[in-house]
Amino acid sequence: MPRKGMRTVFFSSSRASSPARSPYGSPLRGSSPETPPHTFSASITEENVEIAESIVRKWSVEQGSSYCIIESLFGDDRKEAKDFLRSVKDLQAAMQFFSSEGSSSEYLVRSQNLMQMAMTRLEKEFYRILSTNRNYLDPESVSSRSSRASPRSSYSDFDEDASEELGDSLSEGERVSDLVMADLKLIADTMIASGYTKECVKIYKLIRKSIVDESLYYLGMEKLNLSQLQKFDWEAVELKIKTWLNSVKIAVKTIFNGERILCDNVSLCSSPLIAESCFAEIARENAIALFGFPELVSKFKKLSPEKMFRVLDLYDAVSDLWPEIESIFSSESMSAVRSQAVNSLVKLGEAVRAMLVDFETAIQKDASKSPVPSGGVHPLTRYVMNYIVFLSDYSGILADIVADWPLSNHSPLPESYYSSPSPYSYDSAITERLAWLILVLLCKLDGKAELYKDVSLSYLFLANNLNYVVSKVRTSNLTLLIGDDWVVKHEGKVKQYAANYERMGWDKVISSVPELSRTATISPEAARNCFKSFNSAFEEAYRKQASWIVADQKLRDEIKYSLARKFVPAYRSFYEKYGAMFRRRMGAEAIVRYAPDDLGNYLSDLFYGTGGGEYTSKSSISSSSPSPSSRSSEHRVR
Repeated sequence: MPRKGMRTVFFSSSRASSPARSPYGSPLRGSSPETPPHTFSASITEENVEIAESIVRKWSVEQGSSYCIIESLFGDDRKEAKDFLRSVKDLQAAMQFFSSEGSSSEYLVRSQNLMQMAMTRLEKEFYRILSTNRNYLDPESVSSRSSRASPRSSYSDFDEDASEELGDSLSEGERVSDLVMADLKLIADTMIASGYTKECVKIYKLIRKSIVDESLYYLGMEKLNLSQLQKFDWEAVELKIKTWLNSVKIAVKTIFNGERILCDNVSLCSSPLIAESCFAEIARENAIALFGFPELVSKFKKLSPEKMFRVLDLYDAVSDLWPEIESIFSSESMSAVRSQAVNSLVKLGEAVRAMLVDFETAIQKDASKSPVPSGGVHPLTRYVMNYIVFLSDYSGILADIVADWPLSNHSPLPESYYSSPSPYSYDSAITERLAWLILVLLCKLDGKAELYKDVSLSYLFLANNLNYVVSKVRTSNLTLLIGDDWVVKHEGKVKQYAANYERMGWDKVISSVPELSRTATISPEAARNCFKSFNSAFEEAYRKQASWIVADQKLRDEIKYSLARKFVPAYRSFYEKYGAMFRRRMGAEAIVRYAPDDLGNYLSDLFYGTGGGEYTSKSSISSSSPSPSSRSSEHRVR
């Protein structure tokens, strides 16, 4: 009888009418297709048991001996392994024969004892191959197999021609890797067919899970819960996000994908369910932790709008990997992994929506009451537009997030605010959302323009800021979303603001120069008064506007050219006709202070925010800059 704890494998006697076959489908040694089991020669079977015993005992190991300190059965001499595995098949055939005959002979007991010894040896061999060939079974090497054929059973069964043919097309590392996987598969097939599935799977899971754990550890992956994450400041969390982003593709496409391929190649042919079970036990816990990290970030305390882009990076990474996630974790046993990935996307989307609301609220509630002294671009304008430009770079992701999230404002954007057809639909949620944010900013800028006491400066402020907004739209992805017509329309508004500035800021200068006809003349006294009025108006305008700024060079040049065109030609005509009347006498006040060319020089010094003179820094205003009257003495008419 078998010893206590001995595994006994019995086969149904109903199979006696069929040719005796091994679990691999090949006829049992000593039988033929025409020979039924009940006529099988007992002497031949007993002889096969004797031969198997000599081979199995040669390679037998003690039950408690170390897994690794054993001589390799699958060494350079492949004949030893071939004979050992054939002996296992013979023992299976012998147990089938004796059990079907109802025999209680000692050969049945001996076969079962020898099978136990053989399985113990294969367990240790399986462990040894997995442990000592980690370099050839690393996830990166294994994942590259997806483009190659899986190990051929003939290779595993020591078909020399096949192995040479396969080896010619592979590198040394790939050849060894294929050979190792083929040996593992052969051992797994043998143990599973012999009823030792549990032992085989236990060893496989133990070794491979430790390798996956180690690989993820070296990638910097951590298993955190929400309470642990909340204890970190944002700088630390951001560093963890960067690590996660740099590692997640490797984790999915290399580590988990490689592990899935290895599981399939080692045990799929024997049982797909076993392969799925192994992979699930090895990868599920780590995969859930991996895809759970983005959800934890989405719940992080105080996710202000500044943190938006890291959250979008996480969403992008999970979304981009979704096809691989569905493929690699496709089994029912891995449904928790897929669910975690989906849940992370949902929570990240909710966090993005909340931050967009906070961003809009921050624009509306901006409480700065001090106008920009120079009328330049407001810090709020720079911040908001740079933020929206960055958002437009994530338009594809944001389109998914805000697709079913209509604007909460009660007054929808007017159709005139949009543009003509573009590559993107203007009724899309993301287009409407970004356009709305820009409109909220423009409305806020209108309010800030009212803070200026000088109306002309308020118009210059509006021209500067709207021009900055338009420039940001035109030179970014926003132009694809909002459209060229929007840009053209708002460029027209910039010109309108600039024209209003010129009218309000330089009207006195322009009106002080009389328009002369070819024949009309005025008295010397009237001409004297015209020159004085012009001097006073020009010096006042210049002095007041010397510290004002137009940050954009193109807009700055357009305003200067427009101003010069409005009064310099008229002044030149007046100067040429009446300037010679008022040559300056010694000690007398100069009546004609500016030659026509001087005016162009002074205009060219404006809008740099430096108080006049040569432009040095847009942010510095010199209080000691000379006035037009003091700088033009060398050009006065004497």
